[in-house]
This record gives sequence, structure tokens and C-alpha cells, in this order.
Amino acid sequence: MATKIRLKRMGSKKAPFYRVVVADSRAPRDGRFIEEIGTYNPLKQPSAFNVDEDKAVNWMLEGAQPSDTVRNLFSKAGLMERVHNKKKEQ
Repeated sequence: MATKIRLKRMGSKKAPFYRVVVADSRAPRDGRFIEEIGTYNPLKQPSAFNVDEDKAVNWMLEGAQPSDTVRNLFSKAGLMERVHNKKKEQ
């Protein structure tokens, strides 16, 4: 099963709030997901990004691919470097 780490849109019109979820790549954007691993609120100043780093790293080591936006958020949080270092250890 191909899994993706992506954003699930929540909130109301013109006031988006996102949950960072692990989902089957064939599932709809706001549909079924496997696990929720964090949140992202772009409206706060500065934007608020909270994620369970251990779960995110474990999912990526198991083969889950982050979407482009999630990859950028993870890079800013230093998670992509952490995944890269874990892959080197194995």
C-alpha cells in the first residue's frame, strides 16, 4: 500500500486549518486516513506547525512519502535531515 503524509483541510471557508495525516495515496484529500500525526495553522503569526516527530520519522522510514507542502514544513522543522541521518545508520 502506497502511503502519503499530507494535509487534511479543516476549518471554515477562508479560515483554513490543517491536520497532518498519513493516508493511502488513493484516498481523497479530506477522506479516510490511517493516522493523524500533527496540525498546521497558517493563519497564526508566525504559522503554527505541531507534529509528533517520532511518528513522522517512523512513517517515512517505512516508505510514506510526504507531499510537497508537508516536505517543506518538515524541512523547516528539521525532520528531513533527521530521516536522512536515520537512513544512513541502517
